[in-house]
Amino acid sequence: MAKKSKRYIVAKAKIADKTYALDEAVKLLKETATVKFDSGVEVHVRLGINTKKSDQNVRTSVVLPHGTGKIQRVVAFVTPEKEKEAKDAGADLVGGKELIENIKTTSKLDFDVAVALPEIMRDLSAIAKLLGQKGLMPNPKVGTVTTNIKQAVEEIKKGKASFKNDDSGNVHILVGKTSFEDKKLIENVSTFLDVLKRSRPETAKGTFIKNVHLASTMGPSIKIQF
Repeated sequence: MAKKSKRYIVAKAKIADKTYALDEAVKLLKETATVKFDSGVEVHVRLGINTKKSDQNVRTSVVLPHGTGKIQRVVAFVTPEKEKEAKDAGADLVGGKELIENIKTTSKLDFDVAVALPEIMRDLSAIAKLLGQKGLMPNPKVGTVTTNIKQAVEEIKKGKASFKNDDSGNVHILVGKTSFEDKKLIENVSTFLDVLKRSRPETAKGTFIKNVHLASTMGPSIKIQF
């Protein structure tokens, strides 16, 4: 087990062994975020799902009202007639078969999110393994495979974030920065939890959301009400 720093131990001591209301948790999170940079704020959720059953896995997206505080570089894989639309929407990199071939040759992935037209997906098979290893393969479940490229790009630029459960049935998502106003963090967390609750698989039994924790980068976690 990694040894905790003195800074972490002091911060952890300020957190009681209880469940906090979201507004209280946000104030406490800022108080215990003692790193020298504008740390990220994450929500960690333990779900009551059986990850071995594919129909119980959770994978979707949420448009956070105040964004994540992270600049997202977006690539749009489109046909020539859609390139201008993608660029005007704010895509950082736009192209079709030539762009796919270039990525295949160089293995360079200079983007954080990829969107694609349905008709381009067959061409993307050439770099599917490369994209998949980085979690960048466009997927219709999170709205990154769509005929409405303009909307997809604009939503990502405004703060759309995708999330899915890991092998242990946990979900992790960045919901902002500690520099955000309390109100904005509260609204982002609340929006995410609302979307998560609605994404409950029909086959999931028992308690869907078991617990929710809020944490800053390198900071202690705070259990919150949901």
